[in-house]
Formats: sequence, C-alpha cells, structure tokens
Amino acid sequence: MKRCIDLNCDVGESFGVYDLGRDAEILDFVTSANIACGFHAGDPATMRRTVRMALEKGVAIGAHPGLPDLVGFGRRLMKITPQEASDMVTYQVGALAAFVQAEGGTMRHVKPHGALYNMAGKDQALAIAIAEAVYRVKPELILFGQSGSQLIEAGQSVGLRTANEVFADRTYESDGSLTPRDVPGAVITDDEQSVRQVLSMLQTGKVAAGQGHKVAVEADTICLHGDSPHAVEFAKRIRQALEREGISVRAIL
Repeated sequence: MKRCIDLNCDVGESFGVYDLGRDAEILDFVTSANIACGFHAGDPATMRRTVRMALEKGVAIGAHPGLPDLVGFGRRLMKITPQEASDMVTYQVGALAAFVQAEGGTMRHVKPHGALYNMAGKDQALAIAIAEAVYRVKPELILFGQSGSQLIEAGQSVGLRTANEVFADRTYESDGSLTPRDVPGAVITDDEQSVRQVLSMLQTGKVAAGQGHKVAVEADTICLHGDSPHAVEFAKRIRQALEREGISVRAIL
C-alpha cells in the first residue's frame, strides 16, 4: 500500500489567442506541473505565466517536451531519429529552464508529451536519446515515464532519478501500455471508475487491463490530464479520495 504519491498534470498548453485549460484552478490540487514548451502547445508568454503560477502555489515544475505538431497537439506519431529526439528535448527543456531560472525557481523533472512519450516507452533507442539529453542539460532532473517502460529503464541506465507514472483517466492494454486514444473507451470519463483504478493501483500494485488481465504497476506519480472539460473537479475528487485513504499527496523530493 502506497502511503505517499505525487499528482502531476499537463499545463501551460495555451498559445497565441487560444486559451486552453483551467491552469490556475487545477494547480491548487496537483503537486507537480508539466509545462508545455512550445512544440505541441504553449508559447513564451504562457510558459512565463505558468511558471510563475506554479511557484506561487508551491507546485513542483517540470518540462513537458513534445513533437513539433501544434495542429495534432503532439499526439500524432511522427517518424524521428534518436538524434532528432535528443535535439527536440534539449531545446525545449532548455527553454523552460530559462524561464524557471528567470522567475527564481528550480526545475524538478521532465516528462515527454503525447506521442513522443508513447514512442519512447517502447523504442529503446529513442528512450536512451531522451534520457541522455535530459542528463546533459541537468543531471539532477527526475525523468517521468510510464511504469515498466523503456523510458524508465533508459533514465536509470544513464544515471537519472526516475518516477514511475500511472494514469487515472486512461485504460490499459494487457501488455501494460495505454489503450490508444482512437480506441473506444481509451479515456475514462467516469470519475468513480477513475478513483477505483487509482486506489487499486496504489493498494494492490496492479491495474485492470484488456482481456481481463491484471497488469503489475509501480506508482510514484499519477497523471491527470488538464485538457478535459472537468479536469479541475476531477483533480479535486482524486485528491480528496487519496487523502481519505490516508495517502499523503506531495511532490517527489
């Protein structure tokens, strides 16, 4: 039974005239913020504002680098080389690190976004390239990756601290991967189902998956997606459920 867990959320995804998400509200309930770095979402002004909000609310700050795909929100597969992955991550992590430093804060972690995250979870070469890029920029950063993925193994192999991530609002396949978003039922929209899934993962170390399987997971941090219509209410409900069970919610130290 886990007695302490981090809640992370993807934020800072507005750009230009497009205002996405309720960041100021959701930051009251999560403990780590993954801030978009301008490739899949976000822009310089949004990065600055989101960094400042996270610091004011005492939320740990992380970079959320993605593929260069604003139209597809970084969720479409893109064929890239390990070197291209390394360059993309270096560029985006460095950009956010500059804003964090300018605001007097400290960046704590890196979590790849969307398709880049999923690709690196299964592709060892991409995972290593990303982990090495993070290490070269700032070796004390924590690399977030899906529990049991290549990204976690790569981070550990290059000397990074890693955090195993599980998902409150996504369903799982029998191999432990997330159900692709284009498959019906991939995103959990029922709050009670999400709460049950989270508590099961923390209490039993397993999650229900496709075809009736139970998949073992290790949970250091729980992902809540900030772009859903009821993200704030969902974050509040998850946090309250955890605290009722005596599970402390705090950033990874």
